[in-house]
Amino acid sequence: MIQVGDMVFDPSNPLAVAALVGVVVAILIVVLLIMALRAAGRSARATEPLAQQLGYLGQHVQGLAEGQAGLSQSLQIVSDTATNGQAQLTQMVEQRLASVQQNMQDRLADNALRSQRGLTEMQERMRETLHGSSKQTTTSLTQLQERLAAIDKAQDNITKLSGDVLSLQDILSNKQTRGAFGEIQLRDIVGKALPNDSYALQHTLSNGKRADCLIHLPNPPGPIVIDSKFPLEAYEALRAADTDHALKQAVAQMKVAVKKHISDISDKYIIEGETADGALMFLPSEAVYAELHANFPDLVRAGFDARVWIVSPTTCMATLNTMRAILKDARMREQAGAIRKELALLVGDVDRLGTRVGNLDRHFSQASKDIEEIKISADKAGKRAHRLDNFDFEEIEESPANVVPLERPEG
Repeated sequence: MIQVGDMVFDPSNPLAVAALVGVVVAILIVVLLIMALRAAGRSARATEPLAQQLGYLGQHVQGLAEGQAGLSQSLQIVSDTATNGQAQLTQMVEQRLASVQQNMQDRLADNALRSQRGLTEMQERMRETLHGSSKQTTTSLTQLQERLAAIDKAQDNITKLSGDVLSLQDILSNKQTRGAFGEIQLRDIVGKALPNDSYALQHTLSNGKRADCLIHLPNPPGPIVIDSKFPLEAYEALRAADTDHALKQAVAQMKVAVKKHISDISDKYIIEGETADGALMFLPSEAVYAELHANFPDLVRAGFDARVWIVSPTTCMATLNTMRAILKDARMREQAGAIRKELALLVGDVDRLGTRVGNLDRHFSQASKDIEEIKISADKAGKRAHRLDNFDFEEIEESPANVVPLERPEG
């Protein structure tokens, strides 16, 4: 708000602004008139120009008044136009808002319908999924029951196996039963690798000592003994040692036990003129065999020096296969004379077979010749039979000149 004297004008109202401008112009005119009157009093010469200026000023004031009136009309037109435009804008906005509201309602209804359809489809899919999941769950439970039954069966087998392991431990804890275990394993390996007549189990030698197995190899090297030994206590002490002192004691125990086995085999089972100049010590444990070769090379060398070779189940099988080849070669040499005799007889039989085949070939040649001559005679006889079959006896009586003379038989 602008206050001029006792009047208050609103700057936002165009008419008030125009009135204010008119008041200001009027004030300026009055001030100029006062100044002009004062100037007229001072100088009489300037009265005429002042009058002219006042005339000009009056004209200007009149022009300003006319301009003010035109401005007031323009402002009124602008105000009316603005009012009409605002009303139209308000109406348009209301229409647009109504249209937008209607579109929103339509879209909301459409979305609600789609959501309902999607919810229905989702429910259907969920029912199908739940049905499939129920079926899969039933199948899985059936498989789980089968697997549980298999696990129970395996558990029973494990329990039984645990009992067997405990029984095996009980067997191995006794020296006599442990020796029997080694002998049974040796018997199984030898039985699979060699013919039955090439070895003897629990064979008694001339010195009264009984060997676990004697292989009947030809000379050289001659029959060779395999004896089963199992230094289990020393090996278990070695595995259980947790201090340096216990380890040293276990190592010493292992060396003493193996050296004793090597010495016993060398003294008992290597007999000059009766057995080979060496023997085999069978260890029924791959672990003990690996321990000896890995950490006790001196014991292995001691066995070589005493001509006692240490073998495990695997190396024993390989050694026995080599012996089998030796036995086969020896038997072939023993049968070489008989083979040569049979070969000579076979050569005579082949010669006689050749002679008899030659005779048979001559007989076949003669028979083939006779068959060819028979075929020729048969063809001639057939031709004559056909001529006789076509002969007309009535024509013979009327014209004997047409008779065809018979050919003399040939052959």
